[in-house]
Amino acid sequence: MRVIFMGTPEFSVPVLDALVAAGHEVLAVYTQPPRPAGRGKKEHPTAVDARAEELGLPVRHPIRLKGPEEQAEFAALKADVAVVVAYGLILPQAVLDAPERGCLNIHASLLPRWRGAAPIQRAIMAGDAETGVCVMQMEAGLDTGPVLLRRTLAIAPDDTAATLHDALSVLGAEAIVEALAQLDSLTPVPQPEDGVTYAEKIDKSEAKVDWTAPAPHIDRMIRGLSPFPGAWTMANGKRLKLLQSRVVEGSGAPGTVLDGLTIACGDGAVDILRVQPEGKGAMDTKDWLLGARIAPGTCLG
Repeated sequence: MRVIFMGTPEFSVPVLDALVAAGHEVLAVYTQPPRPAGRGKKEHPTAVDARAEELGLPVRHPIRLKGPEEQAEFAALKADVAVVVAYGLILPQAVLDAPERGCLNIHASLLPRWRGAAPIQRAIMAGDAETGVCVMQMEAGLDTGPVLLRRTLAIAPDDTAATLHDALSVLGAEAIVEALAQLDSLTPVPQPEDGVTYAEKIDKSEAKVDWTAPAPHIDRMIRGLSPFPGAWTMANGKRLKLLQSRVVEGSGAPGTVLDGLTIACGDGAVDILRVQPEGKGAMDTKDWLLGARIAPGTCLG
């Protein structure tokens, strides 16, 4: 098929690769413009931009799609379909209507649960047993369109936002190739009105750990916010990001170190397996403890 691809972060890259590998003609790649990053604030292309250049595909990065000129350029490609995954711009109706078969979105949740910006993180933080991807026919509403195909994935007890991100990215790539191959026979299924939840964008203010909460809640928070922005607590006067954890038996005053980096919670305890000290890279907890000298009875907060 003649495809327009629209995506921006690393999550979108396997989808682009899968479309090319399946033999679809990618007419153009739409992605966000390069943005300043790092200490030198040098402009860096998006992950999709970099991959499209490697594949020799034409790249466009309009700041908006609301103008008649941008919409005319999009329509002039005469695409059969547009595939959208984590693009970052709202598509006006004129853009949605331009491809002959419309625009298909790959969303990383089992719609209508977790519409919105942070479905992967919210699914872990809420304690969901499973998640997945939906290939959805796009319409004007936020993730409200009918679903053409869905694939489920169990959330493992040790999954973080990073591991689930990677697994769902691959699953989404497989799903869109399957959907395009069967497009004529797939029936769009309207989303039910019951069960709608919204995955609000993660705010850094959510990331400080409240040790009075139950251990399962804190464990899900740590894993759901890993690696970014990273749940954190104060240890020896410095901020310590907590990147991997598990629920264990234990009791004590909330925030008290019981042994190693097993920390008492409001109910139960969590064992912290991986951390990122302030100003340093991520490391296993056992390596951090060699220099940190956190004694049992230390109170974190």
